[in-house]
Amino acid sequence: MQTTDLDLETLAEPMGDTMRVSALHAFAYCPRLFYLEEVEELYTQDAAVFAGRRLHEEIDKKEDEEWEDLYLEDEHLGLRGRVDALRTRDGQTIPYEHKRGRCYRDEKKQPQAWDSDRLQILAYCCLIEAALGITVPEGRIRYHADNVLVHVPFDETGRQWVKDSIRQARELRKSPYRPAVIDNEHLCSRCSLSPVCLPEEARLAHNKEWHPVRLFPVDDEREVIHVLEPGTRVGRTGEQLKISRPNQPDEKIAIGQVSQVVLHSFSQISTQAVHFLAYKEVGIHFVSGGGRYIGSIDARSRSIQRRVRQYQALSQPDFCLELARKLVACRGEGQRKFLMRGKRNKKGDSLALEKTIAQMKAVLKQVPQIQSLDSLLGIEGNLAALYFGALSNLLAENAPESLLFSGRNRRPPKDRFNALLSFGYSLLIKDVMNAILAVGLEPALGFYHQPRTQAPPLALDLMEIFRVPLVDMPVVTSINRSQWDIQADFDVRGQQVWLSDSGRRKFINLYEQRKAETWKHPVTGYSLTYRRLLELEVRLLEKEWSGEGGLFGQLIVR
Repeated sequence: MQTTDLDLETLAEPMGDTMRVSALHAFAYCPRLFYLEEVEELYTQDAAVFAGRRLHEEIDKKEDEEWEDLYLEDEHLGLRGRVDALRTRDGQTIPYEHKRGRCYRDEKKQPQAWDSDRLQILAYCCLIEAALGITVPEGRIRYHADNVLVHVPFDETGRQWVKDSIRQARELRKSPYRPAVIDNEHLCSRCSLSPVCLPEEARLAHNKEWHPVRLFPVDDEREVIHVLEPGTRVGRTGEQLKISRPNQPDEKIAIGQVSQVVLHSFSQISTQAVHFLAYKEVGIHFVSGGGRYIGSIDARSRSIQRRVRQYQALSQPDFCLELARKLVACRGEGQRKFLMRGKRNKKGDSLALEKTIAQMKAVLKQVPQIQSLDSLLGIEGNLAALYFGALSNLLAENAPESLLFSGRNRRPPKDRFNALLSFGYSLLIKDVMNAILAVGLEPALGFYHQPRTQAPPLALDLMEIFRVPLVDMPVVTSINRSQWDIQADFDVRGQQVWLSDSGRRKFINLYEQRKAETWKHPVTGYSLTYRRLLELEVRLLEKEWSGEGGLFGQLIVR
């Protein structure tokens, strides 16, 4: 089984409406993979892709004058592609394709080509015949993992198979719907687009007894670069970011180690660096000196079909209400479970907590019966009032009085606890926006929150799921562990309280450490870091309007 990868055909400019041979390979491997790449323009470059490229580079270095590669395109056939290698012997021209993996073995243990590889080499045979006006007797595929050369005869049956496949692929490309996940799950485990397709999660959505295998990456170990110092400039030098801070030596970071660049206060970034980061799909975000999320750079140039489907789905009031119910229940249950956890750890009187927990349970029972977003907003408001009214009960008895919590306030925060919450929520909404843009959805098209100046509705929607585990819990824990310096970490200006430079650095460290912790997903059963769960939840939301719903909004604190 071979994984479809991005090759030189992707970089070639088409002459007319022709299809890449590698796309035809993807169609034979899995129609859903073909659709994701050709219609939704989703590509990934995992270790297998890079290994395949290295193989071709090594082969190129070893080839002698008898070998040549060739880029071909034929509008009548409707196909284009670059042949790995051609060899002419005894008046016959033979195309060769190189594969990293192993060949298929038939019942007699004889080496055979996989169907997708066979279609690919036959497509090259068609191109060569059309371009050169010669007869090609066969194609050959070298499987390097077991050092086997497979001969694939080229006859009228093969020619017709190629033509039929092109026609079928063209028809699929016109469809507005993704094909269903294929039955052969073994193909999914070898596919580079599994983290985007989420086939195991799709199977779970249709079969609650399914035990999914985690194909989604467990973590993203790249670094989030927070630029906090005013006057700092972010630029580019070669394949590195260059960070120039006032009165400090320049810092250089390889682009492969960076997942986001967050510019706080009055730091700057060069045009070259913006283009570089956008090309490398690294998130660029802006946060004010006061800790307010300002915005993100949206460098998407693809996924139009997906955003059209998002608009169609989120234009349906009943569908939006259903999603909003899930969201309110998820956040409310998470808040209630957090209070329950605090009650278990609380020494002494816990009657106040018990009463609030019981009240929240009663309010949550109303959520499934709510018939309008306005009514749901009222329910959410009641839950929030109960939760924040009881949150102070989770603080340790020896917590400093200046860090105690007496209720939620914001814009600007009026006490140190709220300053911590506000800055944490700004970092969270930045990460949610990063996940939305990485997945390719439209952040302005939400299903619950109305448009505000603070952030797009979809980001405000999705951050509700992560408020408790990524902000509320770390804030309470850090106060109970006496990790804050009352004077040095906060900047008090009359009735306004902000985090100081040292406070912001400390919070960012705590927040990023929290994102690196793992959480076992209560539905899929596998564990991911929080920074991966952010992206997974966005992808699970998209499945809600793709016929594979049922997994979104299930991340509830235990």
